[in-house]
Amino acid sequence: MKKLSLVIMAAGIGSRYGGLKQVDPVGPNGELIIDYSLFDARRSGIEHVVFIIRRDLKDIFLEKIGLRAERYFSVDYVLQDLDKALPAGFKVPENRIKPWGTGQAVLLCRGAVSGNFILINADDFYGFDAIKKLAFYMMEVEDKATSYDYALVGYRLGHTLSEHGHVARGICRISEDGFLMDLRERTRVKKFEDGIKYTEDGQTWHPLSPDDIASMNIFGLTPSIFDELEKRFHKFLTDPATDLSRSEFYIPEVVGSLCREKKARVRVLTTEDQWYGVTYQEDRPWVQAGIRKLIQSGWYPERLWLRK
Repeated sequence: MKKLSLVIMAAGIGSRYGGLKQVDPVGPNGELIIDYSLFDARRSGIEHVVFIIRRDLKDIFLEKIGLRAERYFSVDYVLQDLDKALPAGFKVPENRIKPWGTGQAVLLCRGAVSGNFILINADDFYGFDAIKKLAFYMMEVEDKATSYDYALVGYRLGHTLSEHGHVARGICRISEDGFLMDLRERTRVKKFEDGIKYTEDGQTWHPLSPDDIASMNIFGLTPSIFDELEKRFHKFLTDPATDLSRSEFYIPEVVGSLCREKKARVRVLTTEDQWYGVTYQEDRPWVQAGIRKLIQSGWYPERLWLRK
């Protein structure tokens, strides 16, 4: 079985949440959402973690998360700077403030990851079953001569929405034998009284089913993804249609493109675990109550770590 890395995307600033949600406690002893993902990764056999963070948030991240994680894992830190991994001669526009997106974030991990890896968000609670299934799958696979061998865990869309506003979700189309056929990033998905809908322009809303399978940025990837990200990031930045002041380069879009081009086979693993997330401040009590139920059911100890 191969040794895996866990790559955690933690460079977001939580603009809709109103603060740095990665360090906002949700557990009974001050545990963060990321603590539960780390705990699940450790008991799934993962020993190496890569944190993708912003340079200006490094100190608080080390204090609240990194130093604790270093007691249980081999840890690397990747700084998602705007001027990294850019095409030769390309300059960051003066009006660009936010990072280039999850695709650039993963690309920057090339030097920190040597083998297969699991990719997750810092502020999503995925559940032990999801992380365990993906870890065990990625410990066994390797790219074929004809295609890359990736995986993701899919959740029912209706179980992943906030009651307090819109969210971004990767909507999957899956073959009968359980492989991804297409993945489209929908950046504005919202629950209405008459159903779930998404919009691309902020005006026209299109229907979605609560039973649609959503990717929550929990992927199993091989090192082949780095060359693909490099080529596609350069294309993204030099495309005249890209709004360089605000457009983002998304990892789900890259995975979806590779599927459509028949360059990758992506196994879609399913889980009955409940996903929890804190897109908005109002989501936090719901996450806290869900974690409390899991503790009472014996899935997690009252105190995750022996020492804080």
